[in-house]
Amino acid sequence: MLVFLVLAALPGDPISAQLESLQAGYTDAQKAQIREFYGLDQPVLLQLLISLGSALRGNLGLSLSTSQPVTTVLGDAIGSTLTLATTALALAVLIAAVLGLLSRLLGPGPLNALVRALPAAFLSTPNFVIGLVLIQVLAVGLGLFSLVDPDSAGSTLAAVLTLAIPVSAQIAQVLITALDESAGQDYVEVALARGLPPVQVVLRHLLRPSLLPTVTVVGLVLGEVLGGSLITETIFGRTGIGTVVQKAVTARDVPVLLAAVVLSAGVFVVVNLVIDLLYPLLDPRLRGTEATR
Repeated sequence: MLVFLVLAALPGDPISAQLESLQAGYTDAQKAQIREFYGLDQPVLLQLLISLGSALRGNLGLSLSTSQPVTTVLGDAIGSTLTLATTALALAVLIAAVLGLLSRLLGPGPLNALVRALPAAFLSTPNFVIGLVLIQVLAVGLGLFSLVDPDSAGSTLAAVLTLAIPVSAQIAQVLITALDESAGQDYVEVALARGLPPVQVVLRHLLRPSLLPTVTVVGLVLGEVLGGSLITETIFGRTGIGTVVQKAVTARDVPVLLAAVVLSAGVFVVVNLVIDLLYPLLDPRLRGTEATR
């Protein structure tokens, strides 16, 4: 609703440029008929209600720029974005896990300090800078992939890294903090006093209680993954939801923008719901609390 009202507040309507073009050659009667077909002759609030009603019936409308069904426009692009986003999120979790475990397994010293400083460095580096550096080094310098083929394995890997590195920083920071807090508990000192190896102490006694805040932040950074895909797809010339949204913003293609926003919000809500349902599996104390109630 907010996106709809913001776009409606802009002067003119989404298809004015197309209708007023001299090359189009529309008569005034034809322009009025086209506006009526898309419902642009109605008051803004009525347009909003009609749009909401159609969406509830599963009808997302037609693209104003291509005249294709919105479901077709998004359906053609969603596969590439899902591949990029899910792979990048998985890689971000892996990078964060490695940094978190190394922060506890490495003894005090410069190497440990470097590991703990990496998340801050990753977080402060924009993903478009990472993408341009990877293109310059891997594609231009080493020739590992071609810029002409954005769907090649090398180009996809570089795009995944571009999106995963900044996202991994937030997960790593939370995991490192949670591991440090768990390390001060009495049961950890008992485990060390029993002579258990540090690796076993970290994996068996520190990691599991540290998963709750870590899993929570994984769900929260999903929005950043979806948002970052737009920049990443633009840098590497990939066709996905981000590219579709960029073109829709330029063309003020309201139906496509609304559908993309609803799709992103829906994915975010579903993923966070699944994460909430995983809490009792990660922490048995939560299952005990529910049983007591």
